[in-house]
Amino acid sequence: MPAALLAVFAHPDDEALRCGGTLARAAAQGVHVTLACLTRGEAGRNTDPSLGDVDLPAAREQELRDACAHLGIQPPRFLDSHGSGRGERLRTADPLACINADPVAVEDRILEVIAQVRPQVMVTFDPHGIYGHPDHLVAHRAATGAFARSAAVGRPVQRLYYVAQLHEDMRTLQGERPLGVLQGLDPDVYAVDPGLIAAQVDVRDYAAHKLRALRAHRTQTGPLSTLGQLSDTQLTPLLRRETFSLGGTRTPLPHHPLTDLFDGVTQGLPT
Repeated sequence: MPAALLAVFAHPDDEALRCGGTLARAAAQGVHVTLACLTRGEAGRNTDPSLGDVDLPAAREQELRDACAHLGIQPPRFLDSHGSGRGERLRTADPLACINADPVAVEDRILEVIAQVRPQVMVTFDPHGIYGHPDHLVAHRAATGAFARSAAVGRPVQRLYYVAQLHEDMRTLQGERPLGVLQGLDPDVYAVDPGLIAAQVDVRDYAAHKLRALRAHRTQTGPLSTLGQLSDTQLTPLLRRETFSLGGTRTPLPHHPLTDLFDGVTQGLPT
């Protein structure tokens, strides 16, 4: 069975900033990389006025397809929940919003993808969802549950990783005057200490792929967005390395921290 990786995130653009380099690197090494996206970003907003009026879900779906092509990974699979928004835009009345979804039903949809692509490795959000977005927390919970249940359906995933940010990287990203969602984020809550980093992946050779994928999300990286206003100094650490904590493993780690998500992972699984 070929090496396969499944990434599970909530919205188009979640894949690019924190692990786009790792996904591109894995694909270049021959890994079959699949991205499952819970929503089409229905509750977001267009941050690039030059695009005019856009059908946001359709635009964000196409942006994600373009981003996946830039990373060299498979076209995305959408799990058809709706974005929940956050803060004053929280869509509590939308029955299809992630926050209103049956957690086990979301796990079931992820397990269907697992049965099809048979990944040895999964990647998703950390327990704080990077910055606490409700949909990120749903993705974390559902992906973790699917990983735990994968053996029960005969497709045991060997490793689960969480995208994680170090204190120093988070402080660099915030800069002297944090913008948008970066405001008020306490590194002691949303970042991790070095001891929790199970894998640190060098992505410098894939920085261009990552930047192209990030910029493909035009509605999310426009001049009115936090991403669109990040300086080179803020972005540089994220173009050099990507860090992951360990969500779970069915195989021993050969060393710590790892330099590749597949270190010590066997390529075949019993059917």
